[in-house]
Amino acid sequence: MKSLAGRRVVHVTTTDISLALLLGPQLRAFAEAGMEVIGASAPGPWVTDLESWGIRHEPVTHATRAVAPVEDALALLELARLFRRLEPDIVHTHNPKPGLYGRVGARLARVPVVVNTVHGLYATPSDPLLRRAAVYGLERLATTCSDAELVQNPEDLGVLKRLGVSARKLTLLGNGVDLGRFHPRPPEAAVSARRLLGVGADRVVVGMVSRLVWEKGLRELFGAAKILKGRCPEVVVVVVGPREPSQRDGLGDEDVAQAQELGNLVMAGERRDVELIYPAFDIYVLPSYREGFPRSAMEAAACAIPVVATDVRGCRQVVEQGVTGLLVAVGDPGALAEAIEALVADPVRRSDMGRAGHEKALRDFDDRRVVELTLEVYSRLLEGRSRTRAPKGPRRRALPS
Repeated sequence: MKSLAGRRVVHVTTTDISLALLLGPQLRAFAEAGMEVIGASAPGPWVTDLESWGIRHEPVTHATRAVAPVEDALALLELARLFRRLEPDIVHTHNPKPGLYGRVGARLARVPVVVNTVHGLYATPSDPLLRRAAVYGLERLATTCSDAELVQNPEDLGVLKRLGVSARKLTLLGNGVDLGRFHPRPPEAAVSARRLLGVGADRVVVGMVSRLVWEKGLRELFGAAKILKGRCPEVVVVVVGPREPSQRDGLGDEDVAQAQELGNLVMAGERRDVELIYPAFDIYVLPSYREGFPRSAMEAAACAIPVVATDVRGCRQVVEQGVTGLLVAVGDPGALAEAIEALVADPVRRSDMGRAGHEKALRDFDDRRVVELTLEVYSRLLEGRSRTRAPKGPRRRALPS
């Protein structure tokens, strides 16, 4: 693989938390490979973390997770100007929205190499035709502006092929987590984690780490908690994650208060030390409506925790039904409660599933493989550009901001 030392790459996401939590280990690995790594997103509290890792951050003031076509158009123009100023060798976008306007902006700025990671198409084959047509149509259009599409989920790979995306652009990337951070810990770690959460050692803890948006299946989880309160009084449900007030389906103050009134549910808020919280969990849940390739479920599996998740794309790639966890129907709090109850009643089965999940994580969820594959794609594309383009003079380097 050709050296990438000195090459400048800009990674584009909507928010700084995505750069830090979703991509942090990868960005650090790219920097260790000698690349100049820049993150571009809406600014926020995670910029300090990025800069402490040596990752420069460029603010994109119009980037937003909300449905805001005007802001999206302004973000496209803002990124195009940013790319012209930075003159990167590579722009790497991460969808859904930055994957659309980021790819277009990079092409407008004549960036030599444009790469997009498909973290999960924002439509599934079961969605209404109008939604699928809109999402797939925009995605197909955006692929005309990229040189490579790194697809995390094999189900999405099939969809993109059917949409007519060139096979030479498509690479099955998979997904991974930092197995040095997420791994089984000794029993005393569980005691410490439960102390942090205010949960007794005699409780069976059902945990979830997620943004607090209804799309993650929180309504069904709250419904399951209500059912379990009568059936399994030893169960306590713990939800860890940040609020998303700007999202249309973000939980409000009243929603959080009503959930906590159930009595067997703890809303633990956002934490930056989730690797220290996972040991508190006996069972992990993810009743999401849609996923690409869920990181939190991989983290739980790596920590040897059995996973109960919905039978959707992404969750199916993490959970082997009956082996590493259980899959349940979407939108069914009763089915979710039954699956949790079955594992609550069988500690041996929980242990066996957790062990199998950890073994699967070691085989399939190592983010070092994701980094290696991404670097191979970068090297191949840059080498191809050097063959087809005349050498340029010295590049004007942007001053640090």
